[in-house]
Amino acid sequence: MEASNLAVTNPRAALPSSGYPVISKMDKKGATLLLFLVLLAAAAEADAVHGAGQRKEEVAAAAPTTTHLHFYFHDTVSGKSPTAVRVVEPPPAAASSSSPTSMFGMVNVMDDPLTAGPERGSAPVGRAQGLYMGSDQARLGFLQAMNLVFTSGAHNGSTLALLGRNCPLDAVRELPVVGGTGAFRFARGYALLRTRWLDARTGDATVEYDVYVMH
Repeated sequence: MEASNLAVTNPRAALPSSGYPVISKMDKKGATLLLFLVLLAAAAEADAVHGAGQRKEEVAAAAPTTTHLHFYFHDTVSGKSPTAVRVVEPPPAAASSSSPTSMFGMVNVMDDPLTAGPERGSAPVGRAQGLYMGSDQARLGFLQAMNLVFTSGAHNGSTLALLGRNCPLDAVRELPVVGGTGAFRFARGYALLRTRWLDARTGDATVEYDVYVMH
């Protein structure tokens, strides 16, 4: 029988001496890149899940709170120790062209005490600091701008800013709350004012405040 002319090739002859296939540098780079992309995708997914949970917690923490504040405002313009002083008298021209009781053009600056009860000597709550000016030619109507500065209790050190129209002879007036500081950051709301005592001769008054604020 003739010997076959076909050469018998040993399949292990193509392998290196270690017996394992040789991985080229290009293959190594591709595998490394693939592993990096997989890890990057996993990290991004973990961050997304964590971020979504954190955002839910932040939204829950940022849910607004509604607070009702009740106190009394004492405006004293007479006597030796007034808490509100007139810095501008109504100009003569304004007095002749408007209602004699409107006080149009008058400006008062105040640092009025706020108390828990209607009596001037009751527990202090804070101060009302700002101004009110006659801004209505037909009747008694003020533009009132002030900070309510709280000096006791849970809101000690916080403030509320109020700005609006105040007609003292109306039974109920409403002033907008336009901002605040401390516990009342981002505050918005309104205040209802009711005069509880008024001295028609001097102008001294005690006003009850109910303030409803979201913050």
